Amino acid sequence: MGILIPFLGTSLGAAMVFILQTQISDQLRKVLTGFAAGVMVAASFWSLLQPALESSASFGRLSFLPAAAGFLAGVGFLLLLDVIIPHMHMDSQTEGPESALRRTTKLILAVTLHNIPEGMAVGVVYAGWLSGESGVTQAAALILAVGIAIQNFPEGAIVSMPLLAEGMPRGKTFLYGVLSGEVEPVASVVTILAAAAVGKILPWALAFAAGAMMYVVVEELIPEMSEGKHSNAGTICFSLGFVLMMVLDVALG
Repeated sequence: MGILIPFLGTSLGAAMVFILQTQISDQLRKVLTGFAAGVMVAASFWSLLQPALESSASFGRLSFLPAAAGFLAGVGFLLLLDVIIPHMHMDSQTEGPESALRRTTKLILAVTLHNIPEGMAVGVVYAGWLSGESGVTQAAALILAVGIAIQNFPEGAIVSMPLLAEGMPRGKTFLYGVLSGEVEPVASVVTILAAAAVGKILPWALAFAAGAMMYVVVEELIPEMSEGKHSNAGTICFSLGFVLMMVLDVALG
């Protein structure tokens, strides 16, 4: 049930096509993106990197090694996907003669690509809880899932609303938004199975997921929330998202 919570967040965001008209304002996009980025940064540290460091205490002075190596591997993995998978950046403007179908495909691929590390993060934290060896609690795993669901909400809307603006029927745009989030529970299950099979990789896997999430934040979310005028709204919401996730994880985890 926990690994389905982020998917629910994406689906609720996609459902905005039934409430809003045809566009998300630039100001609202910055607010939602900034909040999502803050949640992801806080989750990367308190829900992923901190447990990775704590579960590597047996390494002594080299206890940083799994966290450092895993983090860089996660960044490298997302960089590789970013290069080999053709997709639009989430802040790209629709220009040129590209067909609507091609633009749609690239936008869905962009959000789907971002959902992979989030699904991995939820999966590896639940695997850590199931193993009983990483110091991860069930509450911490649930809080991470809820936090990612919160930041998935704008992503679902970012897929669906532009399609609605192009004249696509509301039901179809909602379906595309929902489908963009399907990769998350799949990535979660694959990660749980892999981590359970080789329990000793959990610290590395936790840090790997953190690195992948941070790549998405730095490469996509922060540039989008900061572009143009009045970017302070995105910065303020980044801070609010960060603090909310920190409070939830520390107080309830």
